[in-house]
Amino acid sequence: MLRQKQLSKEQGYQKLKHYCAYQDRCHSELKDKAYSLGLRKTDVEELMARLIEEKSLNEEGFAIKYAGGKFRMKQWGRVKILAELKKKRVNDYLIKKAMKEIREDDYLKTVFRLAKKKWSAVKGAGVNQFVKMAKTRDYLLHKGYEAAVINATIKKLQDSLIV
Repeated sequence: MLRQKQLSKEQGYQKLKHYCAYQDRCHSELKDKAYSLGLRKTDVEELMARLIEEKSLNEEGFAIKYAGGKFRMKQWGRVKILAELKKKRVNDYLIKKAMKEIREDDYLKTVFRLAKKKWSAVKGAGVNQFVKMAKTRDYLLHKGYEAAVINATIKKLQDSLIV
């Protein structure tokens, strides 16, 4: 196995600064990248502090953009966004702050739109209302929506279809 050449602290700094400039990063992603470059723990801590001071590394901004982006682009629910932020070891205070950026009315409109789309897509022999309800519920749970929100949305969807 070839051993990669050890980077100097300044070379590591330049690579990490570029890594942060390309896309917002959380602390754990930056640490993982730094260790993959072969930097020592003391250098990593020092470089992280430097990048935070320079505002190149901003975990609060990362959390807010991550939560908003996953909600808007992938229509993820709060449960899934929260789990992914925890997986990235973002602290609870920043997670709460990021979740507040998702407006409740947008959230409910999105879950209703997804439910309606899934409900219409469930077709086939032997498909009845209970099958549609179960498949829609499973789909929304997989997307990361809360069970109470899903139940209220499905009830609202059924009421709108009966009328």
